[in-house]
Amino acid sequence: MPLHIAWRILTHQKGRTALALGGIFIAILLIFVELGFFIAVPQGGMLIYDHMRFDLLVASNKYIFQAESWQFPRERLAEAGRNSGVAQASPLYFGGAKWQDPGGGLRLDIAVFGFDPQARPFTVADIENQTAVLDRPDTVLVDSQTRPLFGPLQSGRVVELNGRRVTIGGDYVLGTGFLGLGVVLANEANFFRLFPNRRPEQVNYGLVTLRAGADPDLVARELRGLLPNDVQVFTRPELAAHEISFWTTRTGTGLIFGSGLIVAFVVGIMVLYQTLATQITRQLPQFATLKAIGYSNGFLNAIVLIEAVLVMLIAFVPAFAVAIGIYAVVRSKTLLPVNMTGIELGGVLAATLLMSVISALLSLGRLRRADPAEIF
Repeated sequence: MPLHIAWRILTHQKGRTALALGGIFIAILLIFVELGFFIAVPQGGMLIYDHMRFDLLVASNKYIFQAESWQFPRERLAEAGRNSGVAQASPLYFGGAKWQDPGGGLRLDIAVFGFDPQARPFTVADIENQTAVLDRPDTVLVDSQTRPLFGPLQSGRVVELNGRRVTIGGDYVLGTGFLGLGVVLANEANFFRLFPNRRPEQVNYGLVTLRAGADPDLVARELRGLLPNDVQVFTRPELAAHEISFWTTRTGTGLIFGSGLIVAFVVGIMVLYQTLATQITRQLPQFATLKAIGYSNGFLNAIVLIEAVLVMLIAFVPAFAVAIGIYAVVRSKTLLPVNMTGIELGGVLAATLLMSVISALLSLGRLRRADPAEIF
């Protein structure tokens, strides 16, 4: 019965209901978009790490995030390797270079990783299958997700990195995360040819793999007690928590999308509240009649609550469909891992239902005016 009445109220003035649905559709769509970015930004920061082979990460005590890693003495990795739980501690170098076609043109910023291919730091098949290519002098691999403005990335093309001519030996599929517009990989020898002022004794990241059965938390505590305070040691969960905290609380990106979530939520509540309040005011005689013939306040409250939920659910369906399309466009244009997960879908649906309940509760005060003695 309450469902039937709520539906009749919504369909009685289709134009007003359509306007309300449009406003709530926009609010729900904004929640989808803002939440998608809010979740994807930290995932973008972890993209490269998620495809690296390590159990613990050793970094400088000045480490901020992946692109601002600073450096620490390579000997710290030798010291870490003395721990009985450590199987391997390999260095990874990082630098920013200038990419340019030998014939001239734009000088573009590109990120460069240097490493020993035999250490197999990346869990990407395209990289592991091209270790022999990396051992060639002045040869690099290029991430296929590098932006088109860098030109064709086919094998054999010669480009200049920091003024030195290198040959593209092949490409791989991973993604650039927040390291910039493009990423290239080089072995250690080629890396230091590109950065002649860098010293091999200073590394950016230490990738520590443990022996079978070793406890990462225990080994991490032991290394923190063993190594000087010029480095810090992260387990994988600790590194993920650090990156998420950085991108969501210390950057404008996280604050903007987090604030956008709150604004969209409040907008949805206010739009639905105004809709419900207007409809209650217009239907006061009908509500008073229901009271007069014996229906309780709880029955009338149920009508309003069901009406609120119906409006939200009707607007939710097209908002979800449009959000899927927007996510696809964002992935293709920005390479951010913006994906519609079950958790995200459930979160937005829960927020939608919560908006319904809050809006209904705010508008129930209007029902107190539905007093048959006063209206009739």
